[in-house]
Amino acid sequence: MIDNFSNFILRFRIFFISLIFLLTLYMAYQGQFVRYNYNFSQTVPDSDEDMIFYKNFKKIFGEDGNVFAIGLKDSSIFDLKVFNNYNKYVQSLESIEGVNGVLSLSNLKVLKKDVKNKNFKFENLYSSFPETQNELDSLIILSKRQKFYENKIFNDNGAITLLITIDKLILNSFDRNDLMVKLINVSENFSQKNNINLHYAGLPYSRYIIAENVKSEIAIFLIISILITSIILFILFRSLDSVLVPILIIGVVVVWVFGTLSILNYKITLLTGLLPPLIVVIGIPNCVYMLNYYHFSLNKFSSRKKAISHVIKTIGLITLITNVTTAVGFFVLATTDIKVLNEFGIVAGINVIATFFVSIFLLPTIYLILPKPKSKQTNYLNYNFLCFLINLFKSISFHHQKKVFVLSGILIVISLYGFSKIKAGSFLIDDVPSESSLMKDMKFFESNFSGIMPLEIIIDTKKKRGVRNLNTLKKIDRLENFLKEKSYISDPISIVSFVKAARQAYYNNNPSFYSLPNSRDKNFILRYLSSGYGDNVENENISKSFVDSLGQKIRISLNIADLGSHKIDSILRNVIQPEINNIFGKTDNEVKLTGTTLIFVKGINFLIENLLQSMLLAFIIISLIVSLLFKNIKMVIISLIPNIIPLIIAAGIMGIFGIPLKPSSALVFSIVFGISVDYSIHFLAKFKNELIQTKNVKNAVIKTIEETGRSMIFTSFILFFGFIIFAFSNFGGTIVLGVLTSIILFVAMITNLTLLPSIILYFYNSNN
Repeated sequence: MIDNFSNFILRFRIFFISLIFLLTLYMAYQGQFVRYNYNFSQTVPDSDEDMIFYKNFKKIFGEDGNVFAIGLKDSSIFDLKVFNNYNKYVQSLESIEGVNGVLSLSNLKVLKKDVKNKNFKFENLYSSFPETQNELDSLIILSKRQKFYENKIFNDNGAITLLITIDKLILNSFDRNDLMVKLINVSENFSQKNNINLHYAGLPYSRYIIAENVKSEIAIFLIISILITSIILFILFRSLDSVLVPILIIGVVVVWVFGTLSILNYKITLLTGLLPPLIVVIGIPNCVYMLNYYHFSLNKFSSRKKAISHVIKTIGLITLITNVTTAVGFFVLATTDIKVLNEFGIVAGINVIATFFVSIFLLPTIYLILPKPKSKQTNYLNYNFLCFLINLFKSISFHHQKKVFVLSGILIVISLYGFSKIKAGSFLIDDVPSESSLMKDMKFFESNFSGIMPLEIIIDTKKKRGVRNLNTLKKIDRLENFLKEKSYISDPISIVSFVKAARQAYYNNNPSFYSLPNSRDKNFILRYLSSGYGDNVENENISKSFVDSLGQKIRISLNIADLGSHKIDSILRNVIQPEINNIFGKTDNEVKLTGTTLIFVKGINFLIENLLQSMLLAFIIISLIVSLLFKNIKMVIISLIPNIIPLIIAAGIMGIFGIPLKPSSALVFSIVFGISVDYSIHFLAKFKNELIQTKNVKNAVIKTIEETGRSMIFTSFILFFGFIIFAFSNFGGTIVLGVLTSIILFVAMITNLTLLPSIILYFYNSNN
């Protein structure tokens, strides 16, 4: 069967080259339509109870993450000339298509008592723009008497902010980035002309920045991965064709990655954005193994065709199996209910398999056309450094078995200790460098306005027009006062805030009356809940943003600091929820937390849990594949031990160095296990063949280390330097992924060239 496959490939090589060429053109065409995306809610399945509630919340009240905030802290803003420029700047923002409204210090609206109609209405605080500095100073003082805007638009420390509400249709479309570019350009123009530093925050902005960084990093890492791989290949093989052919093969698959994303209607995310350089790094070893065996085979066979045919027969099936095991590490991610993991796993798995077929069809065909390599191109087989390493691994395996076992045991114990200290956790602005503008801006808003992550509390009064119940409003006020005391939470806003503002307006805008009504004035003041309030963003009753159409459900909106998913989860569970239970526990009201923050926290926990489950599934499937290959339970055990230890060491490193378990770091285990098992399969397959031929365990081990060991060393260097490039990412999670994977794959190579042969020798000697 293998002979027939080899003959089949060589006989129809022109057909396969043409087919791959046409497929690549098609994939390149499809790839141009792929889009970028960064959506936190994708980590929680649609069937989840909290996700269902969150989507229902958005249907009733609208988006909770559609506000772009711009803050500043500069006293010059209160200069008449600068303030006039600021007002023009706000008007410019309002005129941009996709902006639903802008709330700023220059266009504040206040509730005013309409005596004639016995009603309240919203009016502009500035009936006309101030013409003198004194007029402006007076209006600023008047603005700061509006308690409703305190710690929302301005604070006592001189910081002010403006809030831009973005149309939800734009927010969830590809036009979002174009809108953000326009908003930032207008803002930067104002900043430069007036020499005022602006700070940006809000989910639309953070998602835009992260998406742009992902876009740039894909291109940079792809170029660097190809460059580094090319340099290593040239150093090893000293041949231009040994560089260009593997790069050509992997380049084809990279094009297929983008095509696959587009065909499946997937977007480029933080995870799928890693795939192009990942495919380069993972795919090159295929070519290295084939080239290595080709050069070895040339010493046995007189013609290139026979040598190439021998390569296909010898390692064709093994390479397929190693690619399958690597793909399994990705495909199992598709078994989760998490969209981002599904997409990453499916696209990665498909293209890892594709890498095998492109390699097995293209590489032999190309090398049949190219001339026979010169002796200098195969001298790498006898490099002094390489020979030294091979002899070292042989010596360790044969003469230091006990030391290998003891050292492995010590590393396991230390690693298990580190493993016990691992903590899960991630950030909304995940691992962005502290010196980055995004992080500095976030710190500005957290220090001046407490939080940037949207959190919502929904009170279901269970009664139509339950919002009119003063006792319910008092309980909400009590909860809001509790939340205000927390330094990491912004001042909440709800219908209570508007009721308080109405009472202040009722008493001639006296700030001391910014409170809930009493028994004497409640009847008149609460009437505003069903009355109009003048023009607003959507020309609707403003209460609709905070009360449903039946007056039954009430929304409390606030922001929380980006403290990390673990800490926020603790705050939600152990701080906010107990107080909610304390206040509303003995009432008929149903109170539930929701919003982007809750979904984010749950998504992280869900993501890590599913990654670990997928890892277990991958372990089982790969074990079955190895058992089918070798049909020997002893071989299965032998193959898995050297690959489990690196995973334990990875967990230990994370715990000892305080690296949190998050989606990016958890992904290390799937990648490492899928790739490291390839080492064992190649080693054991070669050992099995040599054992059949020599009938001598020691000779078989020696021969395997000498031949397969060379390929393993080559590929480990490629993998190490290929993954280490991710250490230069702007995202801490990606840095951890790159550094950990590089180190652990190198460890996996060492365990497979020392521990694996030591175990083989021990097992076989003990049975004899």
